Amino acid sequence: MSHILLVAAENGALPGGKVGGIGDVVHDVPRVLAKRNHAVSVVTPAYGSLHKLPGAKLHKTLKVFFSGKPQTLELYIFSGTNNSANVTHYVIEHPLFSLCGTGKIYCDDPPGSPFASDANKFALFCTAVAEAIKQGAFGDLDVLHLQDWHASLLLVLRRFLPRYKELKTLHCAYTTHNLALQGIRPFKGDESSLEEWFPDLRYDPKLLLDPRWSDCVNPMAAGIRLADTVHTVSPGYASEILKPNDAAAGHHGGEGLEDDLIRAHQEKRLFGILNGCEYPDNFVSNPVAWPDLLQQMRNTILLWASRSSNLSSTHFIAFNALSRFSAKPPKMLFTSVGRITDQKVSLMR
Repeated sequence: MSHILLVAAENGALPGGKVGGIGDVVHDVPRVLAKRNHAVSVVTPAYGSLHKLPGAKLHKTLKVFFSGKPQTLELYIFSGTNNSANVTHYVIEHPLFSLCGTGKIYCDDPPGSPFASDANKFALFCTAVAEAIKQGAFGDLDVLHLQDWHASLLLVLRRFLPRYKELKTLHCAYTTHNLALQGIRPFKGDESSLEEWFPDLRYDPKLLLDPRWSDCVNPMAAGIRLADTVHTVSPGYASEILKPNDAAAGHHGGEGLEDDLIRAHQEKRLFGILNGCEYPDNFVSNPVAWPDLLQQMRNTILLWASRSSNLSSTHFIAFNALSRFSAKPPKMLFTSVGRITDQKVSLMR
């Protein structure tokens, strides 16, 4: 039996701990691993709120050196209903993690400084996780499973910071969820930069740099280059991301990281693991009559619109578009569950 630590920005097993697909994966994968007799621990930032959930107890105080200053963080462990057999949940709290609002997982930085706030807090989070591992706060570990760019700086600390040499004894798996979001920041000269976070870090820039901007660190690229294994969401997608972008065909390839992904593939480190839906054994399909489905859609749009004092043109157009189908249903109804992003819509088209 192995003890696996999942490190992520989201955890769908905790109320308020999820935004999208990362949270779903971190909710489901630990339970499946536990059924295969592995022990699993999961850790995320607390964002000023998750450590206040029922069952959370202070487990350890962590002291780290970050951005030239000593920082104190609190590691909380959950007991009771949030944990299932062989799965233990943790959160780490620090004021920086709720800088953009209590309970808000991601910040909305202006175009001139993309990822700046998030990169700051996830760099501190990775430092705290490294310190917790060094101190044995999670117990004896065998595997680190890092989710997306938010957790990838743990691989940088593992490779280049002697203080955290213990991490080198662990197998590190890195899962990419959205290759289009890479967390790119400068190497130096900015309060949200690699050398600002880790002034004592002696690193090889070739292993960290962005393939397009040589003065920037690319956390997503670093994760792909430094991990022992790299996972993505399906075998088909694992093949697609080895190709260059083709915007005209709606093909996004490896989002500029094709060379790194090809190298990982050649080194037999890249694996596509098919995402799927888990249906209960007693699952029964209950088709909804078209008028009832139409009313459900109207009610949902009205609910979205009610959350703001100003009526969004998006909600107005969507509500009125449903009136075209009032008399009879369309010949074909194509649906998708997912975020409306350029990458996903292009794949659908």
